[in-house]
Amino acid sequence: MNWYLKVLKQYADFSGRARRKEYWMFTLFNVIFLYGLLLTGAALDSTVLMILGGIYLFGVLIPSLAVGVRRMHDIGKSGWYILVNFIPLIGGIWFFILNITDSEAGPNKWGENPKTGGDEINSIGVE
Repeated sequence: MNWYLKVLKQYADFSGRARRKEYWMFTLFNVIFLYGLLLTGAALDSTVLMILGGIYLFGVLIPSLAVGVRRMHDIGKSGWYILVNFIPLIGGIWFFILNITDSEAGPNKWGENPKTGGDEINSIGVE
């Protein structure tokens, strides 16, 4: 849950790097919350919960894009690689492969490797 909150605290931060764990934990909790709202709304036939699901989806759009861009930076690619999703059929597969790729060792032009930065999750919010 801390990884999810870390991404929300970096709401529109498109600079730096995001390791695999940060990206996939955010994606996991994002899917759980979204489907929880939508399925509960559908089961209870509640349009309010369905609307809340839509609002939630738009609320996490920017953090989702930001963590995706930082993930691309972590593997040494430009953030514009998130647009590969728009390529029919193969785009989603290619983006998935990029997201499961290990971090680029050492620093790159977007910053230090987050894996070697120490205890990152405990330093959230500490300046």
